Amino acid sequence: MYKTFSELKKVLRREIPQLKKIKIALLGDTATQFLNVALRGTAVHEGFEFEIFEADFGQISRQILDPSSEYYEFNADYTIVFESTHKLLSQYYKSYDSQIAFAEQKISYIEDLYRTIQNRTKSRVVYCNFPGIDNQVFGNFACKVESSFVFQLNKLNYLLSSQIAVHHDNFFIADLLSIQNKWGRDFMFSPSIYVNTEMVLSLDALPIVAHHVTGIISSLEGKFKKCLILDLDNTTWGGIIGDDGLEKIQIGSLGIGKAFTEFQYWIKALQKRGVILAVCSKNDEDKAREPFEKHPDMVLKMDDIAVFVANWDNKADNIRKIQSILNIGFDSMVFLDDNPFERNIVRENLPEVCVPELPEDPAGYLEYLYGLNLFETASFSENDAERTKQYQVEAQRAVDLDSFTNVEDFLKSMNMTSDVKAFDNFSKPRVSQLTQRSNQFNLRTIRYTEQDVDHVIHSDDHYTISFTLKDKYGDNGLICVIVLEKKTPETLFIDTWLMSCRVLKRGMEDFTLNTIVETARKNGYQYVVGEYLPTAKNQMVKDHYERLGFSAKEDQWILNVNDYQTKEVFIHPNL
Repeated sequence: MYKTFSELKKVLRREIPQLKKIKIALLGDTATQFLNVALRGTAVHEGFEFEIFEADFGQISRQILDPSSEYYEFNADYTIVFESTHKLLSQYYKSYDSQIAFAEQKISYIEDLYRTIQNRTKSRVVYCNFPGIDNQVFGNFACKVESSFVFQLNKLNYLLSSQIAVHHDNFFIADLLSIQNKWGRDFMFSPSIYVNTEMVLSLDALPIVAHHVTGIISSLEGKFKKCLILDLDNTTWGGIIGDDGLEKIQIGSLGIGKAFTEFQYWIKALQKRGVILAVCSKNDEDKAREPFEKHPDMVLKMDDIAVFVANWDNKADNIRKIQSILNIGFDSMVFLDDNPFERNIVRENLPEVCVPELPEDPAGYLEYLYGLNLFETASFSENDAERTKQYQVEAQRAVDLDSFTNVEDFLKSMNMTSDVKAFDNFSKPRVSQLTQRSNQFNLRTIRYTEQDVDHVIHSDDHYTISFTLKDKYGDNGLICVIVLEKKTPETLFIDTWLMSCRVLKRGMEDFTLNTIVETARKNGYQYVVGEYLPTAKNQMVKDHYERLGFSAKEDQWILNVNDYQTKEVFIHPNL
């Protein structure tokens, strides 16, 4: 599924449609011109336009440490730092007296660079870790010699994760080491090209590296895969359940069954991480459910599946049905099916859905999917494991709604309650994650890392409000985020208003506005001002402020607090 470097170059020669612009600074200690091209070409496929400032190679320290440098003048949204293992080895050879402390000293240098960037800009940093070079000075014994380059390199990559990335919200690692582990050192690096051009990445490796780096940025910009839709026969297990029967489908520890079992373990791990699982199968539903409920070797169970659709309808139509229940974008879905005909039907009818070209041999499924890096993410919280349950409950709500003659009676019957409070250290990870995941109900689409959330928590210029929602079906968790900025003594500006689409049409919008106006009144403000910044995905809230009674003024919406009549809702605050 990767484009070649030549294909990425051709993308940039064509007229590029108007896409969201992102400013990228690319700093390297070796030649990065071709990486620049690969990044810009890959970005177009992801729906972005990268405007890249590329410093001359070897200027990482100067650009970052000099406050008057071109880097700071450019004011990048993201800073990509590409240091090569080859230059690292040269530095190591020159540090004769301190080789045992080499990794620690390098980490200290990287941390100083990061802190300098954070003190002067809001740029997020994507740092490339270091692919392996075994210089064979000690052979295998290098792992027992603390001062060896191999030992120090392994230590450096570990410390980069454990000492910097884990503790700094705006620091992200592009894992070039794992790319080399997957594709091989000879694929990644050409000695003759390096010697003649100072370029350490091969032309074949550039698109893969660009895909990984762009994936990090895309996920921080709220664009990533949220849902994995599974075919069943010969995809999730071997054989055809309707023909072979429960006892003869292939899963377990023997033969090809082992491939399907390990595949299911991977899918289960994705589900625990927060990826929504759905089933789309051409089958009688009772037969399709049977392995999940009765087969002793099934790793996946019905509790792992958010939406289960098994019938004889067109799979594209069934995926539309899944999308309507989950209320997420088609471009955040991945569909896995062993049948080329079914894959092509979905590609033709739903081009936004990602449909990988699975290999014919199921033994190759996992390695193929590992190489695609489909499920890049920029956040993780313990609440992610609850996502499947929340979507299962949502599906039940949709069924129950049909039994009521009017929506108002249904809403009254739900016994909805909400915890309304300012952001705190407990909600900080979920608030950050919601800003990164929410695209549709998001008025200004501002993304926050945990560090950014911490800033507004302690800011004297902001009020923060988070909302949970619980009803008789279950707990939706934290579902709405508000950041209010003190613009003038009379005016509060709604810097951020976003909400999970799972809770639409329950009166949460009105409940939230009641709370915003109450906050304004308590603190002596006369006006609340909102703004809608359009994106490709937030059209659903285009008329949000107008529907709520705000008046248009130029590009903003204004509400007079004194004239506001509190709206009737069926959500009760937890006191």
